[in-house]
Amino acid sequence: MKLPTSSGLPKNPNIAKPTRLIIRRIVGDSMAPTLQHGQLVVFASSARRPVGVGDVVMFRHDGRDKIKRIARSELGRIYLLGDNPEGSTDSRTFGWVGAETVVGVLVWPRRSSKTI
Repeated sequence: MKLPTSSGLPKNPNIAKPTRLIIRRIVGDSMAPTLQHGQLVVFASSARRPVGVGDVVMFRHDGRDKIKRIARSELGRIYLLGDNPEGSTDSRTFGWVGAETVVGVLVWPRRSSKTI
């Protein structure tokens, strides 16, 4: 009996491809009080999720993964701010970054209505 061959990809292009999840531990206080130092967080690959103002994202900057909130977005660029202005190095220091630098969008923990 000959077994069918498969690429493992869905034949129907309307079926969503699996989302890559990224787990990180927060280092520092730049996103406090929303995210605390030492807390585990989960991001979904941005290739499958649109990003917008208000989203907490992980992005690549100066060879490192960093976590900030999108404050503004225009023409393929984003302006990122930490939730703790006094403890954050963000777009106020390094300026706008390309939207293509976003690696993932925060999916856990979810923001409650009581958080920022």
